[in-house]
Amino acid sequence: MDELKKAAAAAAAELVMDGMVVGLGTGSTAAFLVSILGERVRGGLRIAGIATSERTHAQAVAEGIPITDFSECQRIDLTIDGADEIARGSLDLIKGGGGALLREKIVAAASDRMVVISDDSKLTDRLGGGFAVPVEIVPFGWEATAGKLRDFAPDLRLRLLPDGGPYITDGGHYIVDCDFPQIEETAALERDLRAIVGVVETGLFIGMANEAIIAGASGIQRLRPI
Repeated sequence: MDELKKAAAAAAAELVMDGMVVGLGTGSTAAFLVSILGERVRGGLRIAGIATSERTHAQAVAEGIPITDFSECQRIDLTIDGADEIARGSLDLIKGGGGALLREKIVAAASDRMVVISDDSKLTDRLGGGFAVPVEIVPFGWEATAGKLRDFAPDLRLRLLPDGGPYITDGGHYIVDCDFPQIEETAALERDLRAIVGVVETGLFIGMANEAIIAGASGIQRLRPI
């Protein structure tokens, strides 16, 4: 599986050109991308990165990739990130398994282009039923917020650390993982979830990906939204 992730990351890295501001995703596949870009930067590629998590920021710095932020640059040329599920056709996504969904969505929304990289196990005909939808919520009153979320997803759970304490995002929030069957109307569900007081953001990325680079046993396939 790691070899497929590396292959997808390598194909996407070829899209990064000199002078670009690049959104650097979070997760195991994105980590391969950051490593590859680090090699290219040490070889003379001139880029600036905006990291979607503290973990990615630390890796990029270690790789020698210059890092910028939104105080210096509000426009990103290209974001490359992974996903937990990718819907064929629409390229709608479920993201946030790594806990960085809020920053990932901010970076994606500021990008001229978003490319998703993955192995082919993440492709599905319809989102839901295989991977829970992460919802980032405010810690204060989280029980009340979760109660409202249960109107849509009766089967949900607060994301916990190995020691039993709540997982805390880089933004200081909690994550509730919501199990859904296959989602019929992804945009409507995202709208309904975000309307709940206490919800900060959801892991549904609707209409944000411009291309998916998918690695499988038969090679690389490039998908665009239909």
